[in-house]
Amino acid sequence: MSVWWPMVAATIRLPKSIAERLEHEARRLEMSLEEYVLELASRDLEPSPEGRGFVEVVRDLLEQAREELEKGDVRQAAGKTWGAAALAVKAYAWWREGRRLVSHGDLWAYKRRMEAEIGEWIYSAWAIAHSMHTCFYEGWCGREDVEKALREIAKLVGEVESRIKPQGSGQQRREAS
Repeated sequence: MSVWWPMVAATIRLPKSIAERLEHEARRLEMSLEEYVLELASRDLEPSPEGRGFVEVVRDLLEQAREELEKGDVRQAAGKTWGAAALAVKAYAWWREGRRLVSHGDLWAYKRRMEAEIGEWIYSAWAIAHSMHTCFYEGWCGREDVEKALREIAKLVGEVESRIKPQGSGQQRREAS
């Protein structure tokens, strides 16, 4: 199993039984293996201030999705696109109120808060991301679907990043509107 971190790739050798359990648990939780391993690895770590560490991982996932698409692996590209959207929502929640989202229900609920704060277009971006999650598991979408989704999710990521990493950086968490 290879685990990709921003700017660094590491290969971790695990017993087959452990790797299979990780894959099984990721599927059970409706997560990609990468998303699940990232969640496990960071569970006991404090995210970097204001969610910036999440944004770095999100950018890396978008790049991985583009690379998978270039190689023709639509399913993996779809999974990484979903993972980028989910982590963008997690980054926003951490930046906004120091809250760690741990379930799909948390993500859906927090997406609604983002809609209210950022704009209704968040709903469409999230729906597209969710379709990529389904595509990862069912394999029904095509290259064009993932390309369009990548554009929308990149917009979502860009918006989250612009709020988390404002120009002149010293800005702290924003107070609730």
